[in-house]
Amino acid sequence: MSDESTMEPMLELFLFETTQLVEQLEQSVIDSEKCDGYNIAAINEIFRIMHSIKGAAAMMMFDTIAQLAHCVEDVFFYLREGKPENVDYMILSDLILASGDFIKNEIDKIRSGGNADGNASSLIDQTHSFLDELKKVNPSVQTVAKESTVLSQKQYYVSQDKKAVSLKKQSFMATVFFEDGCDMENIRAYTIIPSLRDIAKDITYIPENIMEDDATAEIIRTEGFKIFFSSGRPYSEIHELLEKTIFLKTLELVEIDGAATEKQESRPKQIILEDFTDKNSNPIGQHPAAINKKAVSNSGQSMISVNVAKLDTLMDLVGELVVAEAMVIQNPDLRGLSLTNFAKAVRQLEKITGEMQDIVMSIRMLPLATTFQKMNRIIRDMCKKLGKEVQLELIGEETEVDKNIIEHISDPLMHIIRNAVDHGIESGEERMAVGKPANGKVTLEAKNDGSDVVILIKDDGRGLNRDKILKRAGDNGLLHKPENELTDKEIYSFIFAPGFSTNDKVTEFSGRGVGMDVVTKNINSIGGMVVVDSIPGAGTTISLRIPLTLAIVDAMNIGVGDARYTIPITAIKESFKPREKDIIIDPDGNEMIMVRGQCFPILRISQVFKVNTRTNDITDGIIIMVENEGNIVCLFADELIGEQQVVVKALPPYVKNIRQVEGLAGCTLLGDGSISLILDIGGMVKRKKTS
Repeated sequence: MSDESTMEPMLELFLFETTQLVEQLEQSVIDSEKCDGYNIAAINEIFRIMHSIKGAAAMMMFDTIAQLAHCVEDVFFYLREGKPENVDYMILSDLILASGDFIKNEIDKIRSGGNADGNASSLIDQTHSFLDELKKVNPSVQTVAKESTVLSQKQYYVSQDKKAVSLKKQSFMATVFFEDGCDMENIRAYTIIPSLRDIAKDITYIPENIMEDDATAEIIRTEGFKIFFSSGRPYSEIHELLEKTIFLKTLELVEIDGAATEKQESRPKQIILEDFTDKNSNPIGQHPAAINKKAVSNSGQSMISVNVAKLDTLMDLVGELVVAEAMVIQNPDLRGLSLTNFAKAVRQLEKITGEMQDIVMSIRMLPLATTFQKMNRIIRDMCKKLGKEVQLELIGEETEVDKNIIEHISDPLMHIIRNAVDHGIESGEERMAVGKPANGKVTLEAKNDGSDVVILIKDDGRGLNRDKILKRAGDNGLLHKPENELTDKEIYSFIFAPGFSTNDKVTEFSGRGVGMDVVTKNINSIGGMVVVDSIPGAGTTISLRIPLTLAIVDAMNIGVGDARYTIPITAIKESFKPREKDIIIDPDGNEMIMVRGQCFPILRISQVFKVNTRTNDITDGIIIMVENEGNIVCLFADELIGEQQVVVKALPPYVKNIRQVEGLAGCTLLGDGSISLILDIGGMVKRKKTS
């Protein structure tokens, strides 16, 4: 255990699986609350979750987590065995969620390199008190006594004493097979041993060096993990314990002759038992795959766990491949040449590269379900503190986006949901007074729209107060044009300004003017946009438009003098040759252009970035109309070079710190080897507003 090379994979596995288990725990509690109580399935699931966390934490020597999980497990053992009728499920839910929060906090400390040094004594005392009170109010309940596990004794290693202790214990052999594709079978096998020590002694196993030799994972995968031990417990109890193994595919448990445990050296590597059959009528000692390998190999989809860093590296390599492909196809040495065979090879290369890119992109795509489900907890806690009843409806949670995108939208969603429940949804009395149902509703919806994903957050509350927002925006100096020229969407967008709040009273959830500005900051950082719409008395809808991925984007390359710039296709509304008669100059000298009866500002890229241009005559260049958050600007460039998929590269830190580069999102390498700067349309719009 002290070996660093052994600890690292075990720790990684512990953090990953414990995080998943806590998420399952939280969702199970929330689902049970919606059903006004815990059914037997939920009780069994939570018991299994806490038992798994307890065993894994004990093995990793995170005693506090193990003790807390063990304490909660005791409560659910009582609920499962005794089936008491008088249970305060509200208090129980609070205790479980608080325990889950404590474990999550400890996991975060461990993941960031800190110590799991939290104090859970208060939670443990509360849980013990709850169980004691539960037994008092259900005096008629009789349960099977559950042997307490002494977690303070750090016995995490299997005894090397090969001599059997003659205490009239029966000897057993268990063979465990894990689910296909679960990976790291040797580490998963080792996690069984600490929980087995509660009821067994003289534990040995084959293969033996599972923590020292990663090659044993393949042996366990094909031959199973064989455990030999002695125990005075009944067969059914041992079988039930082993069945709780995570990712368990099959379990074979048989009683064997005690003489076989007297000396490990005499134990054969494979034991054939002809007189026993398991519940599926397969000979014990023979895995079902040995009977019908073809059937097993064709059943289900194989999965494999891959480190995220490897996926990022693979994505980078594919990006470099896309660039290299463009450099070959657009090589200036090939201009004017008629190369029929080369053209055929290029088409085949483009096909293969495109398919490879699609596959790698699909591997990185994750459903929004996990992120969406987390919002249940936020609404649950807020409703309890605010005395409101709000239902969360999830639509399109199976929609997939790049994993890096998901990391950027979790906080914005949390702030928007909190704002909707606190500001938007009225109290039950207010709602009924205006003819609404007492329970409010928040809808979280995701859907694909071309190369983007649109996330809608709707509430059926009171809506935004246009006049109040406008007044507060004026007080804060946020108005950039006369009030009568502002559209409703422009006024509503002020709620995302840093420090902006319409609340007169500071509460736990709002009034400080922080939080909602995180929404635009995070969404803009990934090239997305935020739009707000509201109907007084009917509710508010906030739309987040985000790209599917950040790594490779469809873009339009433009030229200004000798410089090259790239604009994401999703930001372009149209491009056209301007006419002299459509150009308007205002009294301040600002250029504007009339397009189908509407007037839009012109931003000359050459002036923004101080580069030489081939022409200053606007009729000799090209206009590219771009949009960000409902704001439209017409960019003036010398020429359109063409559409291309580009690999987004971040700007170096020393470049980012230069004030002049505001409006740049990154850079990319073009096919001819030149560098093109990627325009941040949000920044360009901002520059025009402040110019």
